[in-house]
Amino acid sequence: MSDPYVKIDIENEVGYIEFFHPAHNSLPGDVLAKLAQTIIDAGNNDKIKVVVLKSGGERTFCAGASFKELVNINDEATGKVFFSGFANVINAMRKCPKFIIGRIQGKTVGGGVGLASATDYCMATKFAAIKLSELNVGIGPFVVGPAVERKLGLSGMSQIAIDANSFYPAEWAKQKGLFTQVYESTEELDEAVKAFAENLCSYNAEAMKEMKKVFWKGTEDWDSLLIERAEISGRLVLSEFTKEKLKGFK
Repeated sequence: MSDPYVKIDIENEVGYIEFFHPAHNSLPGDVLAKLAQTIIDAGNNDKIKVVVLKSGGERTFCAGASFKELVNINDEATGKVFFSGFANVINAMRKCPKFIIGRIQGKTVGGGVGLASATDYCMATKFAAIKLSELNVGIGPFVVGPAVERKLGLSGMSQIAIDANSFYPAEWAKQKGLFTQVYESTEELDEAVKAFAENLCSYNAEAMKEMKKVFWKGTEDWDSLLIERAEISGRLVLSEFTKEKLKGFK
């Protein structure tokens, strides 16, 4: 398993969307675009009642945006497009008419925390520590911030955004409302996700669709808001501070 991919498998009316990248499931623009489209397609597929979002591999759920692409941004337009990748996925998740269950098997960083936060119900293992590391390189979690704040509250989001060097344990994320349950192993997590998702499929799909609208009320401006946030990050990534920081990572 070495090539990046996004795939969907349908089992008992549950659509399992899985993404993978060999660099700790960091996501370049092409994978993000495919992920967004796959979520949109799942929302329109009558054979699917509930969606599960997961990643391949055992250790890391998502390491955030692709660092390889980040270091090659040389103008604001390219920066905006780069940071819009996660915006498009989050908006696809927000507008999907079906509940999306997050299956978080390991550490998640930056944009990955945004993906977890944009699920409707998120389950994890005890290894699923979270970190918003963007401030370390002179930018900030602008694009994912609204989704993270919606789950953790402004206090929790600002805490991990400012403390950009620290991983916060899965239990902390559970206490703040990001994770609903934390399991001892990936095997236990997978069993619980499968059982929970299949049970949801026995419910009225129209009722779940209407509930999702209620849950996401107040986010109608995110189509424009998240793109505006992408512009901020696209500008900041060109700063001398960030360019010097990124040299150390090359």
